[in-house]
Formats: sequence, structure tokens, C-alpha cells
Amino acid sequence: MAEQVTFYEAVGGEDTFRKLVHRFYLGVADDPALRAMYPEEDLGPAEERLFLFLVQYWGGPNTYSQERGHPRLRMRHAPFVIGEAERDAWLRHMRDAVNELNLPERLEKMLWDYFTMAARSMVNAPS
Repeated sequence: MAEQVTFYEAVGGEDTFRKLVHRFYLGVADDPALRAMYPEEDLGPAEERLFLFLVQYWGGPNTYSQERGHPRLRMRHAPFVIGEAERDAWLRHMRDAVNELNLPERLEKMLWDYFTMAARSMVNAPS
């Protein structure tokens, strides 16, 4: 019987998610539309939260829930105005980060499909 491998393991585990999230936040740091959503001077805490969330979501350790409880993504993003421009900027930086991973096509599609769905679901100020 074949052993089941999580998506987290299939893409390279912690190192892959660290690389993805770090590259994403390099783009966010210089994007005025998105930077306004991060009250912290240092994006480090936000980077760590996204890293932990993605690791848990994709089958890695559940540290995110242990430290922060249920993700409640819409609730956590509710204080911020997220329209189509913010969604598109978020996706642009995430696309750049995903591209740098050079994942096999099937895995890249799974990851990208999730990000596009998640980004659409965070919009709370439709045009």
C-alpha cells in the first residue's frame, strides 16, 4: 500500500513555505496598497503568521492553531478595506512568490487555485 504524502511534504515542507512567504512579503513591503494593511513597522510578525497558517493548512504542524486558535480568516481581515485593487495586488505578489518555487505543474496549480479562492473570499469592499 502506498504511503500518503501531504501537500506540505510533497512541495518540500517548511523550507518551501518559508521561501514562498518571505518572497511574498518582499513585494508587500514596497506596495502602498497592501502596506497600509500592516500596522506593524516590521512585517516579520505578519510573515510568521502567514507562514504558520499555510504550513498548517497544507498538512504540516498545527502550530498556528496552538498559538492563535482557529484561523477565522474573514474575521481577522474584516478591519481592513479589501477591494479588487487590494486583492489583485495581493495576488500579483503571491504569483511572483509561487513562480519562484518552480513546483511541478500539478502542485503549483493546487497552490494557486487555493490562493485565488482565498483572495476572492477576503474582498469586503466590492467595487
